[in-house]
Amino acid sequence: MVMVSTARMRGNITVDISDMKVSNRVGDVLVTYALGSCLGVTMYDPVACVAGMIHCMLPLSKVDPAKAAKMPYMFVDTGVPALFKAISELGAQKDRLVVKVAGCAQILNDNGLFKIGQRNYTVFRKILWKNNILIAGEHIGESFSRTMFIDVATGRVVITASGEEIEI
Repeated sequence: MVMVSTARMRGNITVDISDMKVSNRVGDVLVTYALGSCLGVTMYDPVACVAGMIHCMLPLSKVDPAKAAKMPYMFVDTGVPALFKAISELGAQKDRLVVKVAGCAQILNDNGLFKIGQRNYTVFRKILWKNNILIAGEHIGESFSRTMFIDVATGRVVITASGEEIEI
């Protein structure tokens, strides 16, 4: 797809693990790598042409409140509200948001002992439910890592995983 080659050109903004980025610059592409059990979320307002992306590792900040205070994007319950706030500060409106999600795989433990990916997704869904927002597209679960891209100009979200490119 054109999206991936565009992402490798100038304007590429990397969202690291436990990180969040927002943009309203049409030439930008936000990208995050290594979405295993982590949760990757994109939010896009097509009217304001504002995009945001977050890469959260853990579901709940209560496991380490001190770390959550320093690194709110590490946790779904503190990071996702921060993403809402950041994109709204650039002009996005909640009722126009197109939300897409990827990751939440079962990577580290085949017997499902910790189920971090599943827990990340559950906490995320609860946040959206409380805010009356639906998921427009997703690529979650399984047992492999993904890369996620969003093009600020179009809102297109592409996932690369296992040698494939999939638009969600």
